[in-house]
Amino acid sequence: MFTKRKINNVVAATLIGAGVMLSGFTYAADFNLRAVANSNENDEDYDGLVVFKDFVESHSNGKIAVDIYMGTQLCGNGVECLEALEYGSVDVYISTSGGASAMYPYVQVLDLPYVLRDDRIAEEVFTGDFTRQLRAQILEDSNDTVRLMTIGNTGGWRNFANTQHTVKTPEDLKGLKIRTVVSDLPQELVRSLGASPTPIPWPELFTSFQTGVVEGSKNGITDIMGMKFTDAGLKYVTLDGHAYMSALWYMNNEVFQDMPEDLRRVVVDGFSALQQATFASPKRKSIAAYKAFAEAGGELYVPSAEEKAQFAEAAKPVYTWFQENIEDGEKWFNLLNNAAKSAEQKVAAEYDADLK
Repeated sequence: MFTKRKINNVVAATLIGAGVMLSGFTYAADFNLRAVANSNENDEDYDGLVVFKDFVESHSNGKIAVDIYMGTQLCGNGVECLEALEYGSVDVYISTSGGASAMYPYVQVLDLPYVLRDDRIAEEVFTGDFTRQLRAQILEDSNDTVRLMTIGNTGGWRNFANTQHTVKTPEDLKGLKIRTVVSDLPQELVRSLGASPTPIPWPELFTSFQTGVVEGSKNGITDIMGMKFTDAGLKYVTLDGHAYMSALWYMNNEVFQDMPEDLRRVVVDGFSALQQATFASPKRKSIAAYKAFAEAGGELYVPSAEEKAQFAEAAKPVYTWFQENIEDGEKWFNLLNNAAKSAEQKVAAEYDADLK
């Protein structure tokens, strides 16, 4: 079983020192939030933070100020930034499920393939009680220091892309070397589909495509075109939508609880506005990205319902792996799966009403 990783004392001491230096500044606002995203200003995370900053600063009448730090100015990766959040040198942070899995392994439930059918289902699930249940667990495991505020999106959907040929069924993936992050669940997925998982750092992926170290990846179209992977030979994308690219937004719970109730309400509403912005941003940005992909000679393939069912069937061993290897894995699988089924039923009822 995987357990929460203990905080590294050296990193913790560094972060405490950073927090002391930062606290030397004075602000007119009653609360000044340091918000971190380890990406850049072209990313959906930045779009969300801009909306959040504008909302809370204006709706609090200046009592809350937000400073945005993109990249690695205050912390360098998921574990380091979550530890910074625990120690209070960072107030707001966003991670992928992979970025948080070392500390909270069960968040990998968000990477389980083919559970969330489409944007409408995912957005229904993440605006509901599933997020609150995940919040309660992270609070418990962090000794009430890390508060999950909302779950948005960062990059649309993960799809299989490769340099070799069109992929229509799992059979077409067999033998391909597929880049994954250094996280167990994505590697199990690639393995279950007959391909070879190959962990490669993101900055090295372009040259890895060029040299044949890897022949494919699991990315959204905005990431593919943002990194110009077509120039490295990535030409085939299959829109199987196996994983929603979830973005987990956290806040230091002590800072949140220190606020009076009216300002806590503003912060909650601000994260709701941020969530809606990150839901929308990838949809808009993907339009230009798909056009650019086609202009670069790329080929898109949309699997039929029958072909997508083959992918989902082949991926089922991943569900078993998650439930057997992650503490309370069965619980989290059932919570997400049941939330998805409930969302599907709600959307089906809305279709019945709206299509008449």
